[in-house]
Amino acid sequence: MSKNIKKEILSWIFTIALAFLIALFIRTYVFELVDVPTGSMLNTIQINDKFIVNKFIYRFEPVKRGDIVVFRFPDDPKVNFVKRVIGIGGDVIEIKNGQLIRNGKVVKEPYIKEPMKGNFGPYVVPPGHYFMLGDNRNESMDSRFWQHKYVSKDQILGKIVFRIWPPDRIGSMSGK
Repeated sequence: MSKNIKKEILSWIFTIALAFLIALFIRTYVFELVDVPTGSMLNTIQINDKFIVNKFIYRFEPVKRGDIVVFRFPDDPKVNFVKRVIGIGGDVIEIKNGQLIRNGKVVKEPYIKEPMKGNFGPYVVPPGHYFMLGDNRNESMDSRFWQHKYVSKDQILGKIVFRIWPPDRIGSMSGK
């Protein structure tokens, strides 16, 4: 093999390896694609919708009530969940007569599929932790039912920011 062919092959190997490392870095620290395989977030998120998750946003801003996040399930960290942040550290969360009550005030929730059944709480969210609920409250396995009720900040993988599938619903998730 000539010296020029070896040089060309090494150049291709280097380029492919560099592209792979950049893609791995982006997927690990910046953005990731996820799909939602369950109906726990209906009607906001449909089954099998696909999203871009911003994995670096919480390095620059706090997790906020209402954010839709991807996180490691506290009872089995190998499993990722998608839910809405309902309570942050220090909040007292209660569900009475189908209404969410946070810190003694009823929360308006236009995004939920239907009124909740049952009474739950009160739950006092520890500092540095979050209380999560699905928008399809009567069909969601969420903080109300977990053994470890709260999600710590280090379990949050990122914020869902943009729907990429299906084509008729492509768009930003801010304000949802």
